[in-house]
Amino acid sequence: MQLADLSNLAPPLERACWHPVARADALVAGAPFAASLMGEDLVLWRDASGAVRAFADRCPHRGARLSMGRIVDDALECPYHGWRFDADARCIAIPALPEFTPPAGHRACSYSANEWAGLVWVRLDAAAGESMPSQASTTIDTAERDAGLRKLIVGPYDVAASAPRIVENFLDLSHFGLVHEGWLGDRDHLAMNAYRVETREDGTLCAIDCRAWQPKSNRLSTEGSEVAYGYEVPTAPLAPFNAVLTKAPDAMAGHAPGGYRDVISLFVCPLTPESSRVWFRMALTDFDSSDEEISAFQHTIFTQDQPVLESQRPKPLPITDAAPVRELHSAADRMSSAYRRVLRERGITFGVC
Repeated sequence: MQLADLSNLAPPLERACWHPVARADALVAGAPFAASLMGEDLVLWRDASGAVRAFADRCPHRGARLSMGRIVDDALECPYHGWRFDADARCIAIPALPEFTPPAGHRACSYSANEWAGLVWVRLDAAAGESMPSQASTTIDTAERDAGLRKLIVGPYDVAASAPRIVENFLDLSHFGLVHEGWLGDRDHLAMNAYRVETREDGTLCAIDCRAWQPKSNRLSTEGSEVAYGYEVPTAPLAPFNAVLTKAPDAMAGHAPGGYRDVISLFVCPLTPESSRVWFRMALTDFDSSDEEISAFQHTIFTQDQPVLESQRPKPLPITDAAPVRELHSAADRMSSAYRRVLRERGITFGVC
């Protein structure tokens, strides 16, 4: 997806949050990788230790894309004049001046980068402290450490919808019987139970006691059953453009009898206020299915959602009284209404109106 020049578009609060920008397995040694985040072009690469580095995808010399370059002697080399930048973004060589030692100010713009849950995460504001994305969600981090759950990434999907719209859809159960008829619901089971919404002391938004009858809740389902759902929107330092679902058949969300549970995380990279890149982190009890089979099931579900998401107007999520349109709500929307409140309280302005 080609992005227009939207430099300096990301608001300060969103710049202080961690955002997913690429699959970790997309970064291979010796090759720079182009990514984007909130209108800013990035280049990702691995240093000799295997650690991920994130720079602005612009050489400070003459503005060429560093992602078109290569890795040489543990440094990122610009494709235009060969300037080389080490893991700390300092220029260490200028081939046209082999005897010249570049001063400290000769640097690329660098950002904080981390690997977690199968993805590379970047934070644009280097002054935001030393927190890690994993500190935002005990549920996701616990699933990542659980050897009894099989992990894989599904995606990316490029979606012409704002990140908050995508998260709100993920948190919504009442569309299952319509958008996912025959898979996650049917038209004979549209009524919803009165689930609870609460905010934990750490700021995590939760939907509890959600239940849905599903004809095929996962790839291995052979008959319909009632499934217990639990939703969370993690707190800072993760951006509120991510969410996690825990589901278990015939039990409250969490560990079901026999240990069965699925923990599915939605990770959204806001590319622009009206476009996003989406991944799903699957942490499943199912060790029998192939990666391709699990991915195909999740692909089916999300590509049923995608055209609906891309049809919504306005594309930014309306959360303020100044929004150009007024959207109506019902008691079935209590989680999405709470999510909009969280966006307002956290001062989020990217992808909302």
